[in-house]
Amino acid sequence: MELKDTVKGMQSADYKERFIAEYQQTQIRYEKLRNFCDKIELATKYHVGKEPKHDCPYELLREQQAQMGAYLHILELRAIVEKIDLGGC
Repeated sequence: MELKDTVKGMQSADYKERFIAEYQQTQIRYEKLRNFCDKIELATKYHVGKEPKHDCPYELLREQQAQMGAYLHILELRAIVEKIDLGGC
């Protein structure tokens, strides 16, 4: 799934569909950031591959990833409370 696949859900009048789209978008962004950070870590710590270009300090990127992960967890808890099925996400 790509961000463009979530546009319809974000435009829905149904808040549950918007909620699912928000979760999907956050999950997509989280995974991309995690993969990027992993490439940096592999290159700098384990000398595997070439370090991707980045202007932001690695530690700040990892902190952003951690916060995004925490936000995903909150959305997952809300989904349980509000009975929103995230099964396909």
